[in-house]
Amino acid sequence: MASLEELKNLATQVRRDIVRMVHGCQSGHPGGSLGCADFITALYFSIMKQNKNFSMDGKGEDLFFLSNGHISPVWYSVLARAGYFPVNELATFRKLNTRLQGHPTTHEHLPGVRVASGSLGQGLSVACGAAYAKKMNGDSSIVYSLHGDGELEEGQNWEAIMFAAHHKLDNMIATVDWNGQQIDGPVSKVMNLGDLRAKFESFGWEVIEMNGNVMEEILSTMTKAKSLLGKGKPVAVLMKTVMGYGVDFMMGSHEWHGIAPNDAQLAKALEQLPLTLVDY
Repeated sequence: MASLEELKNLATQVRRDIVRMVHGCQSGHPGGSLGCADFITALYFSIMKQNKNFSMDGKGEDLFFLSNGHISPVWYSVLARAGYFPVNELATFRKLNTRLQGHPTTHEHLPGVRVASGSLGQGLSVACGAAYAKKMNGDSSIVYSLHGDGELEEGQNWEAIMFAAHHKLDNMIATVDWNGQQIDGPVSKVMNLGDLRAKFESFGWEVIEMNGNVMEEILSTMTKAKSLLGKGKPVAVLMKTVMGYGVDFMMGSHEWHGIAPNDAQLAKALEQLPLTLVDY
Protein backbone atom coordinates (compact mmCIF):
# COMPACT_ATOMS: atom_id res chain seq x y z
CA MET A 1 0.00 0.00 0.00
CA ALA A 2 1.42 3.36 -1.05
CA SER A 3 2.07 6.11 1.49
CA LEU A 4 0.26 9.45 1.31
CA GLU A 5 3.28 11.13 -0.25
CA GLU A 6 3.67 8.31 -2.77
CA LEU A 7 0.00 8.60 -3.72
CA LYS A 8 0.30 12.33 -4.31
CA ASN A 9 3.42 11.84 -6.41
CA LEU A 10 1.76 9.08 -8.41
CA ALA A 11 -1.28 11.27 -9.09
CA THR A 12 0.99 14.03 -10.40
CA GLN A 13 2.77 11.59 -12.69
CA VAL A 14 -0.58 10.26 -13.88
CA ARG A 15 -1.55 13.82 -14.80
CA ARG A 16 1.67 14.14 -16.81
CA ASP A 17 0.77 10.91 -18.59
CA ILE A 18 -2.72 12.20 -19.37
CA VAL A 19 -1.69 15.43 -21.06
CA ARG A 20 1.11 13.71 -22.98
CA MET A 21 -1.17 10.90 -24.16
CA VAL A 22 -3.90 13.23 -25.39
CA HIS A 23 -1.36 15.56 -27.00
CA GLY A 24 0.40 12.63 -28.69
CA CYS A 25 -2.64 11.65 -30.73
CA GLN A 26 -4.32 15.09 -30.72
CA SER A 27 -7.49 13.44 -29.49
CA GLY A 28 -9.11 12.45 -26.22
CA HIS A 29 -10.58 13.81 -23.02
CA PRO A 30 -8.12 15.50 -20.65
CA GLY A 31 -10.50 17.51 -18.43
CA GLY A 32 -12.32 14.75 -16.58
CA SER A 33 -9.21 12.57 -16.60
CA LEU A 34 -7.19 15.21 -14.76
CA GLY A 35 -10.02 15.77 -12.29
CA CYS A 36 -10.24 12.07 -11.40
CA ALA A 37 -6.49 11.34 -11.20
CA ASP A 38 -6.35 11.50 -7.40
CA PHE A 39 -9.34 9.18 -6.93
CA ILE A 40 -8.30 6.46 -9.37
CA THR A 41 -4.72 6.57 -8.11
CA ALA A 42 -5.95 6.08 -4.54
CA LEU A 43 -8.29 3.31 -5.67
CA TYR A 44 -5.58 1.20 -7.28
CA PHE A 45 -2.68 1.95 -4.96
CA SER A 46 -4.43 2.00 -1.58
CA ILE A 47 -8.12 1.10 -1.52
CA MET A 48 -8.92 -1.91 -3.71
CA LYS A 49 -8.01 -5.53 -3.12
CA GLN A 50 -6.56 -6.70 -6.44
CA ASN A 51 -5.11 -9.79 -8.08
CA LYS A 52 -2.41 -8.72 -10.53
CA ASN A 53 -2.83 -12.08 -12.31
CA PHE A 54 -5.75 -10.57 -14.17
CA SER A 55 -8.77 -12.72 -15.03
CA MET A 56 -12.14 -11.69 -16.37
CA ASP A 57 -14.14 -13.46 -13.64
CA GLY A 58 -12.63 -11.38 -10.82
CA LYS A 59 -13.41 -13.96 -8.16
CA GLY A 60 -12.15 -13.09 -4.70
CA GLU A 61 -11.01 -9.57 -5.62
CA ASP A 62 -12.49 -6.10 -5.76
CA LEU A 63 -13.69 -4.95 -9.17
CA PHE A 64 -13.74 -1.50 -10.77
CA PHE A 65 -15.92 -0.38 -13.67
CA LEU A 66 -15.30 2.94 -15.40
CA SER A 67 -18.70 3.96 -16.70
CA ASN A 68 -17.63 7.35 -18.10
CA GLY A 69 -15.19 5.57 -20.37
CA HIS A 70 -14.15 8.69 -22.27
CA ILE A 71 -11.76 9.47 -19.38
CA SER A 72 -9.77 6.40 -20.39
CA PRO A 73 -6.42 8.28 -20.26
CA VAL A 74 -6.46 8.42 -16.47
CA TRP A 75 -7.46 4.77 -16.16
CA TYR A 76 -4.86 3.55 -18.64
CA SER A 77 -2.15 5.53 -16.87
CA VAL A 78 -3.06 4.14 -13.45
CA LEU A 79 -3.37 0.58 -14.77
CA ALA A 80 0.06 0.83 -16.38
CA ARG A 81 1.65 2.41 -13.32
CA ALA A 82 0.09 -0.36 -11.21
CA GLY A 83 1.70 -3.03 -13.39
CA TYR A 84 -1.21 -4.31 -15.45
CA PHE A 85 0.67 -3.64 -18.71
CA PRO A 86 3.92 -1.89 -19.70
CA VAL A 87 4.07 1.85 -19.06
CA ASN A 88 5.62 2.49 -22.48
CA GLU A 89 2.42 1.21 -24.08
CA LEU A 90 0.80 4.51 -23.06
CA ALA A 91 2.54 6.02 -26.11
CA THR A 92 0.13 4.06 -28.33
CA PHE A 93 -3.01 5.73 -26.97
CA ARG A 94 -5.70 6.11 -29.67
CA LYS A 95 -3.31 5.03 -32.42
CA LEU A 96 -3.86 2.41 -35.11
CA ASN A 97 -4.01 -1.20 -33.82
CA THR A 98 -3.50 -0.15 -30.20
CA ARG A 99 -5.04 -1.86 -27.20
CA LEU A 100 -5.57 1.60 -25.73
CA GLN A 101 -8.66 2.68 -27.59
CA GLY A 102 -10.29 6.04 -26.92
CA HIS A 103 -12.96 4.22 -24.96
CA PRO A 104 -11.94 1.05 -23.11
CA THR A 105 -12.72 -2.15 -24.99
CA THR A 106 -12.37 -5.85 -24.27
CA HIS A 107 -11.69 -7.37 -27.69
CA GLU A 108 -7.97 -6.58 -27.42
CA HIS A 109 -7.83 -8.26 -23.97
CA LEU A 110 -6.19 -5.35 -22.18
CA PRO A 111 -5.50 -6.44 -18.57
CA GLY A 112 -7.65 -4.58 -16.09
CA VAL A 113 -10.58 -3.95 -18.42
CA ARG A 114 -13.62 -6.18 -17.97
CA VAL A 115 -16.25 -4.35 -20.00
CA ALA A 116 -16.32 -1.94 -22.94
CA SER A 117 -17.49 1.45 -21.72
CA GLY A 118 -18.05 4.96 -22.92
CA SER A 119 -21.62 4.54 -24.11
CA LEU A 120 -22.76 6.62 -21.19
CA GLY A 121 -25.31 5.39 -18.67
CA GLN A 122 -24.51 1.68 -18.85
CA GLY A 123 -21.75 1.21 -16.29
CA LEU A 124 -23.91 1.19 -13.19
CA SER A 125 -26.00 -1.63 -14.61
CA VAL A 126 -22.83 -3.65 -15.17
CA ALA A 127 -21.61 -2.89 -11.64
CA CYS A 128 -24.95 -4.00 -10.24
CA GLY A 129 -24.71 -7.28 -12.14
CA ALA A 130 -21.21 -7.90 -10.81
CA ALA A 131 -22.24 -7.05 -7.25
CA TYR A 132 -25.31 -9.30 -7.49
CA ALA A 133 -23.16 -12.17 -8.83
CA LYS A 134 -20.68 -11.76 -5.97
CA LYS A 135 -23.50 -11.98 -3.46
CA MET A 136 -24.88 -15.10 -5.13
CA ASN A 137 -21.41 -16.67 -5.12
CA GLY A 138 -20.66 -15.83 -1.50
CA ASP A 139 -17.80 -13.56 -2.60
CA SER A 140 -17.26 -10.85 0.03
CA SER A 141 -15.17 -8.51 -2.14
CA ILE A 142 -16.37 -5.08 -3.26
CA VAL A 143 -17.52 -3.64 -6.58
CA TYR A 144 -16.49 -0.04 -7.30
CA SER A 145 -17.66 2.13 -10.17
CA LEU A 146 -17.16 5.68 -11.41
CA HIS A 147 -19.70 7.83 -13.24
CA GLY A 148 -19.89 11.36 -14.57
CA ASP A 149 -22.50 13.72 -13.20
CA GLY A 150 -23.62 14.62 -16.71
CA GLU A 151 -23.88 10.90 -17.36
CA LEU A 152 -26.66 10.70 -14.77
CA GLU A 153 -28.91 12.44 -17.29
CA GLU A 154 -29.16 8.99 -18.91
CA GLY A 155 -32.29 7.23 -17.68
CA GLN A 156 -30.75 3.76 -17.48
CA ASN A 157 -28.78 4.87 -14.42
CA TRP A 158 -31.93 5.35 -12.42
CA GLU A 159 -33.20 1.87 -13.24
CA ALA A 160 -29.88 0.52 -11.96
CA ILE A 161 -30.10 2.71 -8.85
CA MET A 162 -33.53 1.21 -8.12
CA PHE A 163 -32.25 -2.30 -8.81
CA ALA A 164 -29.31 -1.95 -6.44
CA ALA A 165 -31.48 -0.77 -3.57
CA HIS A 166 -34.20 -3.35 -4.21
CA HIS A 167 -31.69 -6.21 -4.20
CA LYS A 168 -29.79 -4.77 -1.21
CA LEU A 169 -26.48 -4.66 -3.06
CA ASP A 170 -24.55 -3.55 -0.01
CA ASN A 171 -21.27 -4.70 -1.54
CA MET A 172 -20.95 -1.87 -4.05
CA ILE A 173 -19.70 1.73 -3.95
CA ALA A 174 -20.67 3.94 -6.87
CA THR A 175 -18.74 7.22 -7.10
CA VAL A 176 -19.99 10.19 -9.09
CA ASP A 177 -17.48 12.66 -10.51
CA TRP A 178 -19.45 15.75 -9.51
CA ASN A 179 -17.51 18.38 -11.45
CA GLY A 180 -20.56 20.20 -12.79
CA GLN A 181 -19.30 20.12 -16.39
CA GLN A 182 -20.16 18.15 -19.51
CA ILE A 183 -19.26 18.45 -23.17
CA ASP A 184 -21.92 21.06 -24.01
CA GLY A 185 -21.51 23.22 -20.91
CA PRO A 186 -22.36 23.30 -17.20
CA VAL A 187 -24.53 20.37 -16.12
CA SER A 188 -26.86 22.82 -14.39
CA LYS A 189 -27.67 24.42 -17.74
CA VAL A 190 -27.76 21.31 -19.93
CA MET A 191 -30.04 19.38 -17.58
CA ASN A 192 -29.97 20.31 -13.91
CA LEU A 193 -29.66 17.26 -11.65
CA GLY A 194 -31.20 19.07 -8.69
CA ASP A 195 -30.48 17.69 -5.22
CA LEU A 196 -28.38 14.70 -6.19
CA ARG A 197 -27.87 13.53 -2.62
CA ALA A 198 -31.60 13.58 -1.91
CA LYS A 199 -32.29 11.67 -5.13
CA PHE A 200 -29.93 8.80 -4.22
CA GLU A 201 -31.23 8.72 -0.65
CA SER A 202 -34.84 8.63 -1.83
CA PHE A 203 -33.95 5.62 -3.97
CA GLY A 204 -32.63 3.82 -0.87
CA TRP A 205 -28.86 4.44 -1.00
CA GLU A 206 -26.41 5.54 1.66
CA VAL A 207 -24.75 8.74 0.45
CA ILE A 208 -21.56 10.50 1.49
CA GLU A 209 -19.66 13.37 -0.10
CA MET A 210 -15.98 14.18 -0.52
CA ASN A 211 -13.49 16.45 -2.24
CA GLY A 212 -11.97 14.28 -4.94
CA ASN A 213 -8.91 16.47 -5.36
CA VAL A 214 -7.65 16.11 -1.78
CA MET A 215 -5.89 12.78 -1.30
CA GLU A 216 -6.33 12.72 2.48
CA GLU A 217 -10.07 13.21 2.13
CA ILE A 218 -10.35 10.52 -0.52
CA LEU A 219 -8.68 7.97 1.76
CA SER A 220 -10.75 8.84 4.83
CA THR A 221 -14.05 9.04 2.95
CA MET A 222 -13.56 5.78 1.09
CA THR A 223 -12.70 4.11 4.41
CA LYS A 224 -16.01 5.42 5.72
CA ALA A 225 -17.79 4.21 2.59
CA LYS A 226 -16.45 0.70 3.12
CA SER A 227 -17.62 0.80 6.74
CA LEU A 228 -21.19 1.37 5.50
CA LEU A 229 -21.22 -1.80 3.41
CA GLY A 230 -22.94 -4.97 4.58
CA LYS A 231 -25.86 -3.08 6.09
CA GLY A 232 -28.49 -3.60 3.43
CA LYS A 233 -27.87 -0.56 1.24
CA PRO A 234 -25.57 0.29 -1.68
CA VAL A 235 -23.29 3.28 -1.14
CA ALA A 236 -22.94 6.36 -3.34
CA VAL A 237 -20.00 8.75 -3.02
CA LEU A 238 -20.62 12.19 -4.50
CA MET A 239 -17.13 13.38 -5.35
CA LYS A 240 -16.59 17.08 -5.91
CA THR A 241 -13.75 17.61 -8.39
CA VAL A 242 -12.51 20.37 -10.67
CA MET A 243 -12.36 19.50 -14.34
CA GLY A 244 -8.77 19.87 -15.56
CA TYR A 245 -7.40 19.87 -12.01
CA GLY A 246 -3.64 20.45 -11.86
CA VAL A 247 -3.37 22.50 -15.06
CA ASP A 248 -4.47 26.07 -14.42
CA PHE A 249 -5.70 26.96 -17.91
CA MET A 250 -7.84 23.81 -18.08
CA MET A 251 -9.39 23.99 -14.61
CA GLY A 252 -13.15 24.40 -14.27
CA SER A 253 -13.90 24.71 -17.97
CA HIS A 254 -16.09 22.37 -19.99
CA GLU A 255 -14.08 23.45 -23.04
CA TRP A 256 -11.35 20.97 -22.00
CA HIS A 257 -13.78 18.07 -21.81
CA GLY A 258 -12.67 16.69 -25.15
CA ILE A 259 -9.90 18.64 -26.85
CA ALA A 260 -6.14 18.07 -26.94
CA PRO A 261 -3.46 20.61 -25.97
CA ASN A 262 -1.18 21.93 -28.68
CA ASP A 263 2.61 21.94 -28.31
CA ALA A 264 2.76 25.20 -26.36
CA GLN A 265 -0.12 24.19 -24.10
CA LEU A 266 1.50 20.82 -23.41
CA ALA A 267 4.75 22.51 -22.40
CA LYS A 268 2.85 24.87 -20.10
CA ALA A 269 0.93 21.99 -18.55
CA LEU A 270 4.06 19.93 -17.92
CA GLU A 271 5.69 22.91 -16.18
CA GLN A 272 2.89 22.69 -13.63
CA LEU A 273 3.18 18.92 -13.22
CA PRO A 274 6.65 18.06 -11.90
CA LEU A 275 8.16 14.73 -12.90
CA THR A 276 7.79 12.34 -9.96
CA LEU A 277 8.56 8.94 -11.54
CA VAL A 278 9.63 8.56 -15.17
CA ASP A 279 7.76 9.53 -18.31
CA TYR A 280 6.93 6.75 -20.75
